[in-house]
This record gives sequence, C-alpha cells and structure tokens, in this order.
Amino acid sequence: METLAIGVVVVAALYFAREVFVPLALALLLSFALAPLVISLRRWRIGRVTSVAAAVMCASLILLGVGTLIASQLAILAGDLPHYRYNITEKIRSLRGAASGGAILGRISDTLKDLSNDVAKPTELPSKAEAPAKSLVRPGPSDELASQEQQPVPVEIRPPSATPIEIIKAIAGPLLAPLATAGFVIVFVVFFLLQREDLRDRFIRLAGARDLNRTTRALDDAAGRLSRYLLRQSAVNASFGLLIGIGLWLIGVPNPILWGLLSMLLRFVPYIGSVIAVSFPAVVTFAVDTGWSMLIWTSGLYAVVEFVLGQVVEPILYGRTTGLSPVAIVVAAAFWTWLWGPIGLLLSTPLTLCLVVLGRHVDRLEFLNIALGDKPALSAEESFYQRMLAGDSDEAAQQAEEFLKKEALSVYYDQIAVKGLALAQLDVNRGALDHEQRVQLKESVDGVIADLSDHDDVASPITVERPLLGVEQEGAHSQVLVGPSWKKDQAVLCIAGRGSLDEAVAAMLAQLLQKQGIGACIVPSRDVLAANIAHFDIAGAQMACLSYLEAGGLTHARYLVRRLRRRLPNVKILLGLWTLSDEQARNLDAPWETGADTIVTSLGQALSEVDKAAREEGRIPDLAQPAGEAVLDRPASER
Repeated sequence: METLAIGVVVVAALYFAREVFVPLALALLLSFALAPLVISLRRWRIGRVTSVAAAVMCASLILLGVGTLIASQLAILAGDLPHYRYNITEKIRSLRGAASGGAILGRISDTLKDLSNDVAKPTELPSKAEAPAKSLVRPGPSDELASQEQQPVPVEIRPPSATPIEIIKAIAGPLLAPLATAGFVIVFVVFFLLQREDLRDRFIRLAGARDLNRTTRALDDAAGRLSRYLLRQSAVNASFGLLIGIGLWLIGVPNPILWGLLSMLLRFVPYIGSVIAVSFPAVVTFAVDTGWSMLIWTSGLYAVVEFVLGQVVEPILYGRTTGLSPVAIVVAAAFWTWLWGPIGLLLSTPLTLCLVVLGRHVDRLEFLNIALGDKPALSAEESFYQRMLAGDSDEAAQQAEEFLKKEALSVYYDQIAVKGLALAQLDVNRGALDHEQRVQLKESVDGVIADLSDHDDVASPITVERPLLGVEQEGAHSQVLVGPSWKKDQAVLCIAGRGSLDEAVAAMLAQLLQKQGIGACIVPSRDVLAANIAHFDIAGAQMACLSYLEAGGLTHARYLVRRLRRRLPNVKILLGLWTLSDEQARNLDAPWETGADTIVTSLGQALSEVDKAAREEGRIPDLAQPAGEAVLDRPASER
C-alpha cells in the first residue's frame, strides 16, 4: 500500500509539474547522448568547459540547421500548393463518383431524396383560386413604407488599428514557450555535462552509499545503454530519412528534402512514427500526380525501407532488443503521451529504459524490471510448472518443441521438466498441493510426454555413428544392437519411489529408453510396497531404475532397495536422485546408505548406465560414457 501511495504521488508530481520535468528530461537525454563526445574531447586534453561548450554548440547548430531547413521547405511547399488545386478537384470528383457507384446508384439516391422530401411536405397546399381575396389587392403607399421600415440596417464593425506593441505580442507570443523550453534545456544540458561526476557521486550517496559497487554498476549500465541506444537510433533514423529523401527525389515527389527530414524526426516516435511520416508525402502525391502511380511508389518506398531497417539493421545494432518488452514499449508510449503529450511520446522509450535499468539494480524497484523488461517473468522450469498446474499441456508441449529445435529430448527433461517437477515436490512437502491437484498435475505431465513421443533423442549416449561390431547402420545414424533380453517390455523397470511426481519422471526415463530400442515399463510406487511387492510381475527384468524427486534422508530408498533385492536378487539396481547434485550425492554416501548398485542425478546419466549394462551383455565396447558426468557405483565387493 505504501508503494502504491508513493507511485500515485510521483505520477501526480510529474503531471502537474510537467513544465519543469519535460525540459529536465530532454536535457538529461541530450546529456547522455553528448557525453561520449565530451569524454572523447577530454581524452584529447581539451578542457572541461571547452569540451562541453563545443559539444553543446555542435548539437545546437545541428538542431537549428534542421529546423531552418524544414521551415524553408514548408514555405516553398505553401507557395506551390495553389498550383495543385485542379488535380485535387479532379481526384475528389473521381473518388466521389466511385463512392456513389455510378449513374444507377446516383439516380437511386436522388429518388430516395425526393421521396423523403415529399413525405416531409404538407399534404395539401392552397390553390390560386382558393387564395384569399386580400392577396390580390395591390399594396398601397403606407404598406410600402411599413415594409421599408421593417428591413434591417447593415452594421459593419471595424476593429481599431493594431499598435506596434500588439503586433509584436501577436507574433512573439506563440514563440515564447518553445524558446523558453529550449533555453531551459540548453542550461540543463550544460549543467549536467559540467557537473557530471559530482551529480553521479551525489546520486550514489542518495541511492546506495553502502553498496558502491552495485550502485556504480547501475549508473554505468544506465548511462551506457542510453548513450548507445540514442546514438544508434539517431544513426538509423538519419539513414531512414536519407533513403526516403533520395527515393522520393527519384520518384519525382516535390520537396524530398522536407519529407526526408520529417521522416527522420518522426521515426523517433515508436511504432506509429513511420505511419505518420508517410502520410505527408502521400497527401502531396495525391495533389501533384494526375494518376495514382506516384502514391503507390511512395507507399512502397516507405514500406520497404522500414522493413529493411526494422527487421534487419536494427536487430544487428541493438542486439535483438533494447531491454524492453514489446508490451512495455506500447504501454509506456501511451502512459508518457498521456502525461506529457507529444514530447512524452518521443521520450517514452528512453525514459522507460532508465526505469528498467534501475529496477535491474535496485531491489525495491525490481518490479519495474519484471513488468517492463524483456526477460521472461518466469524461468523455463517455473513456466513448465505453471502450465502443468493450469492443465495446459498443449502450450507446455509447444514451448518444449521450441527448446528441442536446439537441444535433445533428454536435455529438455533434465533441465526443464524435472526441475519443474522439483518445484511441485516442494509445494507437496509444504502441503500446498492436495491429492486432486497432484493427480491433475500428473495427467498434464503425461500429456506433455505423449505429445513429445515423436521427437528423437538425437543426443542420447546410446545413439552413435560408428561401423563397429554389433552396430546396425541405418542411414547417417546407427543404433546399438542390444540383446533380445533387453528388448522385452519389462527389461528395465522404471519404478516410482514415492508418488505420482516420481512416477512422472519414471515415465520420461521409460520413454527415452524405448526410443533407443530398449524395453522399459513404468512401475507405480504402490506396486512395490511391502504388501504388494510379492505379487509384482518381474518376468524379463534386467535392471531396476528407482526415481526420487525427494530422497527424504534416503530412508525410504534404502528399504525399497532391500525389498527389490529380495525379489530381484540378480538384477542391477540404479537409484536416480533427480534433485541432488553429484557432490551432494557423494556427501550423503548414497550408494552405501541405500545399497543401490549405481547412483545417478540426471536422466542423461541414467541412460548412459543402462546403455553400459546393455552393451556388456552384447560385448560392445563402451564408447558412450559421457565425459564430465560422475556416476557413483558400489564397490564390487559389496554388490
């Protein structure tokens, strides 16, 4: 509530004191744009005052030159417009004829108008024979005199001649406000550039003197981003105006210099700047050209140049993004326009960029970075978990397919799906998910797994490219041939450790194994309980893979391994602790605590271990052990 109140006060201050804040914001942005030039001049051993004066003078001359050139071009255009009156009249007539649909529609329209007039008229009109007799009497002299007395006398009001002072006020009055704003901006720019280091130190003192490193990085980040953004945008917009001016000159549009300059300036307005810029030369071509070809060529020129700069050049210069989300740019444009008018529209993107940078480095303003920044609000695993909670497996599968364009299916399961289920397990531990929600979550995960069944795990350690003994070549990729016992449906038992979430990870492992030609089945946790394990079907089992999102001190895993040892004495047992790191598994002494043959912490490691066991039976050389992945095995003497 306190934050909301502060925000309301700040917005109200920005609105009611806009006469002060608008020049201040313009000066701040100009100082960021001119700072690299001042720094470069200082490096050439030019004094501070001289460097600032040179930079400000250079910027003022450029702006003054652009304004003068636009004014002269507008004067020329105003003098030429009367010559285009005939073309405008003819085109309006042709458009009116096209809109009316020709002579037939015109007659229908006239008929309907006559009918409406007839309905509106009185039903009967007195005839000449029935007219009163007095209407036939000739008016006398007294009547003529009365009618003359009733006629109004025209009155002409002439204002007094304006004095020289009034003429000066009428001319200079509209110019005083812009000139005053320009003067304030110049003064602020000079002050900001001269006191740059002192203002930075004062801001650090106010914002975070206890954390100089973080505050300094925030300021450097904001200054660097703004300077680069303004300079690159100015260069791109200048190129846009130059290309438009040359193109319009080749097309034959009058005053191409004027339209090029206006296009350069209007393109600073996000999204709609180019649309506004094309409207002015479009109106001129409508007046100049007797046909429509010049208008078509002009519109096509703007479309092509905008597409090339917006989709090719700007992504390269800006690194694909300015740090703002597209929605934030639109919302910021609407907000700052409402707050400060057209000037606010021009300043919306740079000002919003400053807010995002502050939110990135100041903890209390982090909500600005979340709301306006271009980074996803949720991480990949958080997004996966949210989609599962919402029961939206289709959208989760779509996000997975985008990920699978660059990575393998096993990598997606390890880095996103399993981590998302780990978040769900934390909610289960604190009682935030009831039984019904867990069931829905499991069904959603099953839907994602089913949707991804068509994707191959191309980076799996079981798939190799080598013409060795025991390898069947199929095109460019080859797949390891395993013994017949490993192709049975229950060759690998993917056993859920505790509940439905562990069963979901077991389903992912089973799918990956089946894609490599190894038989695998999913075993729910209830089937391996002490009361049910005696009735558990173990026919054809070659290996058991236990799945745990939450080890729970390894107690549950230890007793489950004991039950499996009694039921499957000759089967190798692999324990998957998906939320632990290799170092954490070592610190827990997991192989010795649980009695499992092998401990893995990722699905990739589990695939590698199953592959090793399958190839040992087929006597295939072990070339698929991934480098850098630690797998914890029990000593041979303890197996």
